[in-house]
Amino acid sequence: MQTFNRTQLFRASCLSLLVTSLSFGIRAGILNKLGTDFQLDKTQLASITATAFYGFPIAVVIGGFIVDIIGMKRLLVMAFLFHLAGILLTVFAQGFWTLYISTLLIGLANGTVEAACNPLVTALYPETKTTKLNHFHLWFPGGIVIGTLLVLLLNKIGLGWQLQVGLMLVPTLIYGYLFSKLDFPVTERVSSGVSTSGMYKALLNPLFIFMLICMFGTAITELFTGQWIDVLLKNVTDNAILILTLDTGVMVVGRAFAKPVLKLFPPQVLLLISTILAALGIYLLGTVTGPAIYGAAIIFGMGVCYFWPTMLGFVNENLPKTGAIGLNLMGGAGMFAVSLYTIVMGRHYDTIVKAANGDNATAGPKILQATLIIPLVLIVAFGGLVLYMRTKNKTKPLQQVAV
Repeated sequence: MQTFNRTQLFRASCLSLLVTSLSFGIRAGILNKLGTDFQLDKTQLASITATAFYGFPIAVVIGGFIVDIIGMKRLLVMAFLFHLAGILLTVFAQGFWTLYISTLLIGLANGTVEAACNPLVTALYPETKTTKLNHFHLWFPGGIVIGTLLVLLLNKIGLGWQLQVGLMLVPTLIYGYLFSKLDFPVTERVSSGVSTSGMYKALLNPLFIFMLICMFGTAITELFTGQWIDVLLKNVTDNAILILTLDTGVMVVGRAFAKPVLKLFPPQVLLLISTILAALGIYLLGTVTGPAIYGAAIIFGMGVCYFWPTMLGFVNENLPKTGAIGLNLMGGAGMFAVSLYTIVMGRHYDTIVKAANGDNATAGPKILQATLIIPLVLIVAFGGLVLYMRTKNKTKPLQQVAV
């Protein structure tokens, strides 16, 4: 029987996710600089940013369909190549289209990482899926913290954004090397003998469809707000990027302590509590000024902290037959929603500024007020989920079959 070093596989997975999150953190930190250097308006910046978000769902959904066929290792080789090409093209970008294509490649890389690593984590830790998905996904906010602090430091010492982006090559090369040396298991769905037709049938479960729709809202609440924080709050504080660093730092700590938190609250209750805090955080970010903005960032970070990994964990624990495609459709749906919302809000931002004769002092708060509607709707949705799950018997985990 083949054995796998699950600790090394998990660590390499975390490193690949670190590259994914560095791309978000560094891009968030240099977004305004790119606009200045290449004379791009907010609509163009939104189009570039959104490219990463729809490159992600393309890759994660396709990856979900083929991961059981080609294996997780081959998918991660593809992720490495996409990351390498995207980073290099960004460093040598010449304008809108090179930034657009390079961001698309990085989005494809990021989606491919999740397409392989989410089912890898659930296959390696079938007994603690939601906890380990939270531990894995702490490297997403962790990388954003590292990325934004790097941007601040390198800006202080006068080093350009090209070098800041180029730093991502270091962890990219390391994770590519590590994965090339390790053996991989098959996905949990394959190891348990669930048929392909059984997997697709499970995708039609009303609970899965409900969670898929909710993923639109949780992803927008977390990722749109975080990615655009430097733009939305630039007239409220001179250190808007520190707000992103602070709220993502809260997310790192929260996900690190996912195990005791999930002992206190089942996933559906945790999602409801998170949504209430996220709504409060967005409201405060759009209304308070001065030092209070940092308190708002902490509340927002506490709110969105558990969204992504707990959504995935809930689906995989309660609908295990959906397998890798279920996990990846959830991730793809979330990122696709963020890409569309980012484009719409980018145009809305420019419209607000034009209506105010070029004054953008109120544009950011107005965008945040519009976004607040989403977590308010989610409070109702997750409240209903909590009530529904009280009537439902606990789902039995899949059992591995001898092969």
